[in-house]
Amino acid sequence: MASLSGVDGTENPAIIGQRLLDWYERERRDLPWRRTCDPYAIWVAEIMLQQTRVETVLDYYERFLARFPNLDALAAASINEVLKAWEGLGYYARARHLHKAAQQVTHDLGGQMPATAEALLLLPGVGRYTAAAIASIAFRQDSIALDGNLDRVLCRLYGIDDDPGRLNTQHRLEKLAQAMLSPGHAGDFNQALMDLGATICTPTKPRCLLCPLMSACQAHQEGIQNDLPIRATRSQRPHRDVTAGIIWDRTGHFLITQRPLDGLLGGMWEFPGGKRRPGEALAACLHREISEELSIEIQVGELLCTVEHAFTHFQMTLYAFECSWLGGMPQCLGCSDLRWVTLDELAGYPFPVADQRIISFLREQRTEHSP
Repeated sequence: MASLSGVDGTENPAIIGQRLLDWYERERRDLPWRRTCDPYAIWVAEIMLQQTRVETVLDYYERFLARFPNLDALAAASINEVLKAWEGLGYYARARHLHKAAQQVTHDLGGQMPATAEALLLLPGVGRYTAAAIASIAFRQDSIALDGNLDRVLCRLYGIDDDPGRLNTQHRLEKLAQAMLSPGHAGDFNQALMDLGATICTPTKPRCLLCPLMSACQAHQEGIQNDLPIRATRSQRPHRDVTAGIIWDRTGHFLITQRPLDGLLGGMWEFPGGKRRPGEALAACLHREISEELSIEIQVGELLCTVEHAFTHFQMTLYAFECSWLGGMPQCLGCSDLRWVTLDELAGYPFPVADQRIISFLREQRTEHSP
């Protein structure tokens, strides 16, 4: 029979883990990826949930699986189709890696997904957390999946006042989680910690009185739950001014370009342009960028709209200008592909959020000027 206390007088981790599982059995969130045992569907969910809220993922998940119901369908699709289905969800490298990994599993592994965290780590876009989550949930492997939610719960539960981003602290948290784990139940255990962190042990104003682990929580006992976990100080995100041109020809078409696959927003389509240099006028910036990217001459007209957008590592102000094509045949010097399109044809191309707002402006403008 398990002792109720650990070697240091605190409650036995196995007892705490069982209490957590009992709570999860009663209070678990009803999420679509928890209603399936299909490793592919669970994999898609875990990739989508990287750095993205559950509420945001729900609609995308259902639509994505309707469009690509299995590994073969995803592997056979074009990257443009995959990015279009992912449009608006952000962090588009996830979609590119998921597509590449599906092709790898289909072509090299006979369509059979790897069943261990170690093997899953060999797939593009699968890191330690995602590998452990898929292995534990889909294949019942005893793998601990630590992310920000789980780090926060464990730091508070055990009163750890070190930055969980440090490697030594991560190893310590993994050992504590392993001690709590009931063998064969890692999938439920990982999801229970996730739910606890998402609904009760939240980053601010944790709902301690509703927590099933409150009596064992050292941070609560010391009144420091709002001070944990400790995070390294982050520097302020830099700001970038970026220009974009809606470049019209004489037939009512304008130019869009596809970003290189290996960079930020790789494979997405956009209005061509680029980052302003220090002291550079916006119109001059757009002239230069279009010449460097496409080797054409344009006339920059009026500023149509301004879009503010925040990325993970920087903030951006995007200035969209009305432009006319004056000469030169467009070449893919700084892009992967290009198209002359009409406004109605844009629905077939995946665009980043900032460019989608320019498209919305263009559609509103057309509506206002229609008879």
